[in-house]
Amino acid sequence: MLQLQKTSQGFYEVKGSKFLSFLTPIEEFETTLQTLRAEHPKAVHFVTATRIKEVQICESFSDDGEPKGSSGVPTLNVLRGENLINVGAVSVRYFGGTLLGVGGLVRAYTQAIQEAVKNAKDLGLLFPYEELIQWEISPSYALLNQVLYLCEKSKIKILHRDFLSSSVKLTLSANIANKESFEALCESEAILLC
Repeated sequence: MLQLQKTSQGFYEVKGSKFLSFLTPIEEFETTLQTLRAEHPKAVHFVTATRIKEVQICESFSDDGEPKGSSGVPTLNVLRGENLINVGAVSVRYFGGTLLGVGGLVRAYTQAIQEAVKNAKDLGLLFPYEELIQWEISPSYALLNQVLYLCEKSKIKILHRDFLSSSVKLTLSANIANKESFEALCESEAILLC
């Protein structure tokens, strides 16, 4: 499975209809969709698809008024075929005056998102998916700055901070290798709360 570092764009035109496609990390999907709707008020359709890995892979799509099965599913099928995860896709369509039919729409939306995927590959924006784990620690206030430094050094993401009376409960997230690196650094620094 592959993930995306930052948004990639594609473009496809057929019979006067223009398809602007955007492949984005899932964290940026909703913001990207809202921005595109604001930037392209004359576009007629905003077709979307997402693939998210939680406990299992969750998928969604929207035809946004296009004929059923002509746009959202083909977009999702590209994400599946490329084995992309934790991504969202948006295709913005400007109608060119000629009806494309269901088959033409399937080809157009597929080609548009494939262009965005191709550009992501060409720019080196895709990277292997790694399972992340979460855990909690509660360092004292005296050790907090040192623990935060070790988190940064080990590429540990801090998801949440709870300030308690004598300590700070930190919810952390990382891949297994970075977690092990963090724990080794804590041990070498004699930080026992890690």
